[in-house]
Amino acid sequence: MRFSKMQYRRVDFDQLKKDFAELERGLDQAKSGEEQFEIHKKFYEITGHVQTSMELSMIRHDIDTTDPYYSEEKKFYDKNGPVFQNLVVSYQKKLYASPFRPYLEEKIGKVAFRNIELSMKAVDPKILPLMQEENALTTQYNDLLAKAQIPWRGETLNLSLMGPYLHGSDRAVRKEAYEAFTAFFTKNQEELDDLYDRLVKNRTRQGEAMGYENYLPLGYARMMRNCYGRSDIAQFRKQVKEDFVPFAEKLHERRRQRLGLDHLMYYDEGVYFRQGNPAPVGTPEQILEAGRKMYNELSPETAEFMNFMCDNELFDVIGRKTKTTGGYMTYIPDYKAPFIFANFNGTSGDADVITHECGHAFQGYIVREDPIREHADITMETAETHSMSMEFFTEPWMNLLFGERAKDYVDMHFEDSITFIPYGTMVDEFQDIAYSNPGLSPKARNEAWRDLERQYKPHLDYTGNRYYEEGGFWQKQHHIYDNPLYYIDYCIAQTNSLQYKVWMDRDYKEAWNSYLSLCRLSASDFFFGLMEKAGLRNPFEDGCLRYITGQLSGKLDGLK
Repeated sequence: MRFSKMQYRRVDFDQLKKDFAELERGLDQAKSGEEQFEIHKKFYEITGHVQTSMELSMIRHDIDTTDPYYSEEKKFYDKNGPVFQNLVVSYQKKLYASPFRPYLEEKIGKVAFRNIELSMKAVDPKILPLMQEENALTTQYNDLLAKAQIPWRGETLNLSLMGPYLHGSDRAVRKEAYEAFTAFFTKNQEELDDLYDRLVKNRTRQGEAMGYENYLPLGYARMMRNCYGRSDIAQFRKQVKEDFVPFAEKLHERRRQRLGLDHLMYYDEGVYFRQGNPAPVGTPEQILEAGRKMYNELSPETAEFMNFMCDNELFDVIGRKTKTTGGYMTYIPDYKAPFIFANFNGTSGDADVITHECGHAFQGYIVREDPIREHADITMETAETHSMSMEFFTEPWMNLLFGERAKDYVDMHFEDSITFIPYGTMVDEFQDIAYSNPGLSPKARNEAWRDLERQYKPHLDYTGNRYYEEGGFWQKQHHIYDNPLYYIDYCIAQTNSLQYKVWMDRDYKEAWNSYLSLCRLSASDFFFGLMEKAGLRNPFEDGCLRYITGQLSGKLDGLK
């Protein structure tokens, strides 16, 4: 069904509570695992309806944040979303304690029961008011950024539409654009500091109410870290500092030479060529059509997927002043439809939507008929492996998007994929510090960020930009406010995608078959098991990053 025809109905939470009470009574009265599984299928149906309503409401609000109807619906779900989460966990507790658990484990898998265990540690009615407050605070943050109005050379732009000027070929224009961009954050820094301070304290209170020392154990449970923990991630960060930061700094130095600069400044970040970064050729409609041709040629599976997406209006990617910034893929259960939201702005990031977000959507599409809903509950490092790897698998078709500058894009994407890992890991360590020390002042948090920048990105020079010099860069990173602890997943996934890059350069077909297999496995196994089945090295294994940098070093000679 076309997205415009999908019907939205507000969830009736009074009726929903009755439905869940009936589900729980059914579990209690069931005489066998078979009976309980039939009840569990009703759970799939009910939760699918709720999630469909919530997703449609969120998407339509994000498409136009000034729409009064969906603004009210957003507030409604900010308040009632945690109620739904608590109902689900209450039901899952009964499922978890079932006397017929061996049968149920056989049906829906051990991973599902481990995730239920984590859910029980993540949600409780006693923290419902705090969860509602947390939702309201993140909405305030997103609305503040979405409604940014930046005066720029006679017009007013939002944050997304500033992108082409921040990464343009004219260095003086880039500097001017960054000054205008950061002026917005400087003007709103006090509010941004206050929002994050309140979020950290709110989440800390949630953690303490659940019996934890701070928010971190609660946050790990909410991220469904079902086979690794904080010490594993700390070890991964250590690998990044030892093996990836030096490699990334070599690439920054090569970039400096390529740009013909004596010294890299902050407004040179993300710029790879003197003539400017390659940009997609054509209108947003033409970019989507090029993406359609690309996926029709890549494989029969991707052809079916992309035709479904385009035929059913499942992209909203054109940048508009009233849209929420950023981009994402989500899933609308009742219509078995992925949906991609983005803000095209004429930069290479537009192509990333057609590759990265489509990687998420493709995986969701090819497993959409799986009757076991828990198999869709993939953890984020696996989900991001699907998307980041698709960025590499689509490289042979970049001429459709970039014309004569296809190789420039491929080279830029390769470098960016490597230099991202130190940044993403830094975001994770910053959050670990913030939640380990919830009493830090805004000034102390900024100092911690700036110190981490010196460790992970030592080439950075913010001279002349007081806001960045004092450690404010992190405030534009949505994940830090909206999705705590969800960023290291990108780095773990990028490690996997770079393994696929090495693999596909050696044998593209074999690498693609592994990727397709990984997508179909979905959440049927734990992350470590998925890596083994796909033939990938475990990123947490000591020496994994050293192996990857060794494999990739030879590619540097092929870059401009």
